[in-house]
Amino acid sequence: MKHNLLNFKTLATIFLTIGFMSSCSNDDNAIDPETEITPETGAESRWITIAGARMGDNPGDGNGGTLIYSVRSEDAKDPNTSINVFDNGFLAPSNRTARLQSSEDGTTIFNISYAGDTGGNYTKYNVEGGQVFTEIGSQISIAPYVGTAPRWIKLYDGDKTGAAVYVSTENEFDENEKYTRTNATIGVVTLDLENSLINEFQEHSVALSPEEEALGYFISRIDMPVLNEAGDKLYIGARLSKLDPATTESDSDYEILGSKTIVLDYPSLLNPSVITSTVGYGNTNGYRSINAFLYNGSVYQANQSDPQGSHILKIDADNQYDDSYVFNLDDALGIEGAYILAWKPAANGKAVIAYRHDGSQEGVAGAQGFFALADLNTKTATKIDAIPYDADFYLFQYQGFVVDGTDIYITQAPVGQNGNIYVVDTTTGEVTKGAELVNAEGSHFIGTF
Repeated sequence: MKHNLLNFKTLATIFLTIGFMSSCSNDDNAIDPETEITPETGAESRWITIAGARMGDNPGDGNGGTLIYSVRSEDAKDPNTSINVFDNGFLAPSNRTARLQSSEDGTTIFNISYAGDTGGNYTKYNVEGGQVFTEIGSQISIAPYVGTAPRWIKLYDGDKTGAAVYVSTENEFDENEKYTRTNATIGVVTLDLENSLINEFQEHSVALSPEEEALGYFISRIDMPVLNEAGDKLYIGARLSKLDPATTESDSDYEILGSKTIVLDYPSLLNPSVITSTVGYGNTNGYRSINAFLYNGSVYQANQSDPQGSHILKIDADNQYDDSYVFNLDDALGIEGAYILAWKPAANGKAVIAYRHDGSQEGVAGAQGFFALADLNTKTATKIDAIPYDADFYLFQYQGFVVDGTDIYITQAPVGQNGNIYVVDTTTGEVTKGAELVNAEGSHFIGTF
């Protein structure tokens, strides 16, 4: 029988008031919210925070607000647990879908509000179970540096630093009013997550090659900063767009160039340069989820809108693309038009990838999504068949994966339908069906944190 998880403070009040609690679950297996040990096994437990995006005007748009709810890892793995994020969750401050990050141990949630009057406001919360997220520290706004709709990421430096970015563009002309290039000005700010302070802010004009710029190519969007292993370079993913030099009108039918990344000195954020892959083509800025990760001394980065299907690209310690590393998802999965929506590796180099492809059905909110288990070392991937798929399983806005040792926690639920948490053992490939996720009309789940 299923048991519903309520806010732990409410449970404590019930215990004190009536002295007992009736439940369909076995009380001997109950988890004390103050401990991090699973009674049955003695293994360490951690918080798993589930995030749901409520419908705004249309199913799957996620514009009605982001709600979060946390449970212990053993409850997340328990199919008898039922979690109702949309009725019982904590509303994360944000005008649209919140851009959430979590500490590596799951005890803290970081949020920067996206758009609206509070856009750019940074807050952080202690995770205390259920819908209880207690704000800690002071708030700070990064809007003066990167606007009210910032693209930001927590750097993997022990939960110390966040980085947010923006880009603005302006066409340039010669004295005869002939188009010469589009100037892309990037802004980058780093944020002290512990003390709510601005560490550094820099703006730069970032150029492509003269040949590329003469054809009308320019950097139109940037996102997903990541540190190299030495901690002295910051890589920023980039999307290229193109206009027609003769008319300066947007050009939608053009040759896709090699994937590019902006490289800055860190922590100074100075000396910008651009590196280019000859293996992958298309964009490296990702969307809502972290798009590049440090593994075994190198940074592995997904690309999107690649005419040959998404690749995992590799940037080595020399801060250049390793073009001898070829990992193409089309080839690995035997599909066409693979598009990596979100992904995350465990420490063993095994990763879970959320993706769509040319064969995806069109659902109520967009193209159907799937999950694959990939291996960065062998450059192989297999679709995770143990997870049920539906035409309305929409993963374009997917944000978060929890990595706990070799386990990766994911959410599965079609738009507006109930689903479950699934836990993938990346070592064995075994998949465990966990807690039920109770959905709401037109809403969807955007991951675990």
